[in-house]
Amino acid sequence: MRSIVIFGAGGRAGRAVTAEARERGHEVTAVVRDPRKYRDIEEDGVRLVRGDVTDVQAIASIVSGHDAVVHAVSPFSGPEQGFADLDPEFYVKAADALLHGLAEVRVPRLVLVGLFANLKDARGLLVMDDPAAFPAEIRPFAVAHTAGLDRLRAAEDAAIDWLMLTPPALLEQGGPRTGRYRIGGETVPQSTSAHLSYADLAVAVIDEIDTPRHHRTRVSIFN
Repeated sequence: MRSIVIFGAGGRAGRAVTAEARERGHEVTAVVRDPRKYRDIEEDGVRLVRGDVTDVQAIASIVSGHDAVVHAVSPFSGPEQGFADLDPEFYVKAADALLHGLAEVRVPRLVLVGLFANLKDARGLLVMDDPAAFPAEIRPFAVAHTAGLDRLRAAEDAAIDWLMLTPPALLEQGGPRTGRYRIGGETVPQSTSAHLSYADLAVAVIDEIDTPRHHRTRVSIFN
């Protein structure tokens, strides 16, 4: 049994990872901004706490004594939200806070949920740089997410063994848990049927905590 902290436990990915972790018998600390909105998460013995993934002091306090941390926080719910409140440095701040906070209390493993927009297409270009493939109005969010990935990559001497798992554009909220998935590289899978359920994304996340196979890198994941 492992003890895992999940930042963003109230979102789709976070809920799926929480459920998978509990199914395997792990202890889970679920971190959300407003616990009053997510009381249902506590139902399966999950410890629910208030926290901010960009607050380095809070992170060290929350994650101390745990084996691993999952970052599944997204400040952007969709184009209808707009970008007036989007902090372009959000993912950079989160990366800095997580790397520093985990190192301070010696929590070694960090698994993050990535964004397909900063994978490369068949031409070697980032998906987010092709207006025909990626909506221009969402690009600010993709740029912010990419900046966070760049910050992780730049931390070559960091003590934290991080991994970013990047799912395809099509993530199925109600899709079944098959327990099967494939790991790719920096390029978008060419199969037109490439998709993944949140449940299988969660399987991959917990697999990489139970038995780490990829270290200080970003990989794609698909069906």
